[in-house]
Amino acid sequence: MKAGMPLAGAGQKIGLLGGSFDPPHAGHVHLTKVALKRFGLDRVWWLVSPGNPLKSEGPATVQRRLLAARQIMDDPRVEVTDLESRLNTRFTAETLEQLQRIYPSVRFSWLMGGDNLASVHRWERWPSIFATVPVGVLARPGTPIWARTAYAARLFRAKRLPSSHSHLLGGASAPCWCYLRMPLRAISSSEIRAKGGWVR
Repeated sequence: MKAGMPLAGAGQKIGLLGGSFDPPHAGHVHLTKVALKRFGLDRVWWLVSPGNPLKSEGPATVQRRLLAARQIMDDPRVEVTDLESRLNTRFTAETLEQLQRIYPSVRFSWLMGGDNLASVHRWERWPSIFATVPVGVLARPGTPIWARTAYAARLFRAKRLPSSHSHLLGGASAPCWCYLRMPLRAISSSEIRAKGGWVR
């Protein structure tokens, strides 16, 4: 295992929350704590990405975003990492393949906001994400109702886990996904940047 990689025990159920975290904020913390509770996870790893391939403008440096994320996240079950930088991966599908190779006995799940469900079909090799790990989707402020009927949701409709059984997601076998509504917090990284609260 490469130096600096997080420790994980056999059979642990670990949720992966990827993103630029530019900046990290209370909404990320809230989503993570809901995911831990509702998806039956032991831990969550934040994957602070080197950059988003779908965004033309680059984020603040990884080091700055890592430091800010570690300052705001107050739960010992959550580890803030720069795994994608260490693994030299650029796309989620690639990251998941590498992590399953490094941690073959860990039960990983991918976590995303409802807005990402609406656009995930634009991601590189996106069907392999659903085929590789269970996917937990949490509705956030501004998530359109039609996100639940987006292309990915329709393609994997038969593999959807009812929200009443969401606690089974962490131990489920892929393909499996679950859509959850959660108490909303109207905050976003782009809004914080627009108001001058975070200067890249």
